[in-house]
Amino acid sequence: MKMQTIKSMMPAVLLAVSAVLVTSCGNKQGGLPQSNEFPVMSIGTTSTQLDDSYPAVIKGKQDIEIRPKISGFITKVLVDEGSVVHAGQVLFTIDDVTYREAVNEAVATMNTAKAALATAELTYKNRLELHKQNIVGDYDLQTAHNSLVQAKAQLAQARAAVVSARQNLAFCSVTSPSNGVVGSIPYRVGSLVSASSAQALTTVSNIETMYVYFSMTEKQLLELTRQSNGKNVAASFPAVKLQLADGSEYSQPGHVKTISGVIDQSTGSVSVRADFANPNHLLKSGGTGSIIIPRHATDAIIIPQNATTEVQDKIFVYTVGKDNKVKYTEIKVDPQNDGQNYIVTSGLKVGDRIVTTGLTKLSDGMEISPITEAQYKKNIENAEQLGKIQGNYKEMKKAFSKK
Repeated sequence: MKMQTIKSMMPAVLLAVSAVLVTSCGNKQGGLPQSNEFPVMSIGTTSTQLDDSYPAVIKGKQDIEIRPKISGFITKVLVDEGSVVHAGQVLFTIDDVTYREAVNEAVATMNTAKAALATAELTYKNRLELHKQNIVGDYDLQTAHNSLVQAKAQLAQARAAVVSARQNLAFCSVTSPSNGVVGSIPYRVGSLVSASSAQALTTVSNIETMYVYFSMTEKQLLELTRQSNGKNVAASFPAVKLQLADGSEYSQPGHVKTISGVIDQSTGSVSVRADFANPNHLLKSGGTGSIIIPRHATDAIIIPQNATTEVQDKIFVYTVGKDNKVKYTEIKVDPQNDGQNYIVTSGLKVGDRIVTTGLTKLSDGMEISPITEAQYKKNIENAEQLGKIQGNYKEMKKAFSKK
């Protein structure tokens, strides 16, 4: 009985659904967007915050090459690559046998010179007494005096040799001149090194504060100089941010400290340095990243990027005239953007209208029916609902035909 009731009702249901489909397809506002309907936006201005990005190189406050001052074989390597060291800490030791013996030899020579000086002093005093008694002449006295002066000079020379020998012996212990982190170590125990070696023993980088270098164009520098009103340009910079190589943002803010006073003629840019604190030693000397400088733009014309097309590095939009005909128009945009919107610098003015969606269906001079974004979205929703109804209708019709 129930099956018969359903069968008897199906034609009426199908008829009702068909009526809905016919009505929807015939209704311009309720069905699919018409072929010549395109969403259009009017151009206005707004204020926005921009982030200018500049490629940067990260360096330690001090990158000191550690080189030996003497020649010899390395006997100990007391640190490893990446070790944190402090000023005065011994990093390497060089075989000191020869230098220790040189100290002993220099000390012996100094003692000999001391004895010779004592003898020369006695001789001079003796000659002086004899000269007073007219036993010896002026020549003998002067000769004794010259010998005394020579003995003093030889002692001074011997003492200098002792200082030099002890200094060379001290150089057998290669120490760090500052706090920092040890870089690569190309030499190991047994390697023969000298002050003229091609490579340094290692590099110690002071990374408590990091210097981040980036470049700005001459035009950008001139703009900043004018904005500073004659004051220190570096001081007029806002706090800057550092984007690391993995795309993350460094937690510590940076401050621009120096701007090169010379423009590189080959690149037309100037070098700028920002300082960043590095308490956790996250930043490493030699790393790369991007400096982010915030910039406030007022009365800016901002349009969505999906309302533009790009051809051979040129950017175009479809403007809509009073006759509702579109025109393929080239625009200029700020090179810095957020990936979703462009700031237009030329090609558009307040009050202009542009097409925001469906640009691939347009051609220059084509007449369209402008609608709002809200109307366009509503039409899309209606189209989706109509699609569902059509799907259900086909299923119902199929099921009825099987009964």
